[in-house]
Amino acid sequence: MKIEGIEGISPEQIRFEVQRGAKFVFFYYSVSVLIMSFRRASPVYFVPAGESALGKGLPWTLLTLLAGWWGIPWGPIYTVQSLVVNFKGGKDVTTELSARLQPAAAVVNPSQVETSQV
Repeated sequence: MKIEGIEGISPEQIRFEVQRGAKFVFFYYSVSVLIMSFRRASPVYFVPAGESALGKGLPWTLLTLLAGWWGIPWGPIYTVQSLVVNFKGGKDVTTELSARLQPAAAVVNPSQVETSQV
C-alpha cells in the first residue's frame, strides 16, 4: 500500500509523529458516466500533527463536485457521501495502519514456550 507523505521518514519517526497526533487518512471521490456511478478511495495520506487534512483532500473533493453527480440515481448519493467524509477531514485509518508499524516480533519468554516430548 502506498502512503503519500511518508517519503524519507523512518518507521520510528512515523510512530513518534502518530503519538504526537499525526494521522493517516484517505478521501472518497465519485465519478459518474450517464447511468454508471462509482465511488472510490484515494491513496492514504500522512497528515502531521497540527496540519489540516482538508488541503490534501481538495483535489478529490473538486473531482467529485465536477464529475460525481451526473449518474442517476447513485451519482448524487455517492457525491453527497463523498463530500461529507472529505469535509470532515477524510476517513481516519490511523489505528489500522499503526498496527502495521509496530515492531514485527515481540520478545518471547522461554518459560511460556511449549515443548513437545518425543
